[in-house]
Amino acid sequence: MTTALRILLLDDDTFMLELLTEMLHGLGYDNVRAESDARRALAALPEFGPDLLICDLSMPDMDGIEYLRAAAEARFDGSVLLLSGMDSGILRAAETLAMAQGLTILGACSKPVPRAALADLLAQAWQQRQARPRPSAHGGVK
Repeated sequence: MTTALRILLLDDDTFMLELLTEMLHGLGYDNVRAESDARRALAALPEFGPDLLICDLSMPDMDGIEYLRAAAEARFDGSVLLLSGMDSGILRAAETLAMAQGLTILGACSKPVPRAALADLLAQAWQQRQARPRPSAHGGVK
């Protein structure tokens, strides 16, 4: 089941990026872009136009909360899945802060996210993508 869902991964751990990319490909999601630098990932928002952002919270230079604030300011309208190796209290707080910024949060998961949980969250992201109008190549809305 290959979908047109565009997924942007952001994690400073290249092993985690590779693992997530392989999991996504194995689940039939091939339109994946992986970034280990938050500033490059910010530049990718308008360029790549992701439907789903999978974002680590703990990163150097710009942490996940700062990144999500900047994504909200850039009017990112896709879904967000938060990932972290931190405890669940920090994940819940980050989820609340991101929602307060106006972002659509699918969930907050501890690393590594189980494959079945990831598959369920991807299905939710696809449903939200289907319900959201997208600009057409001619400037209108599809």
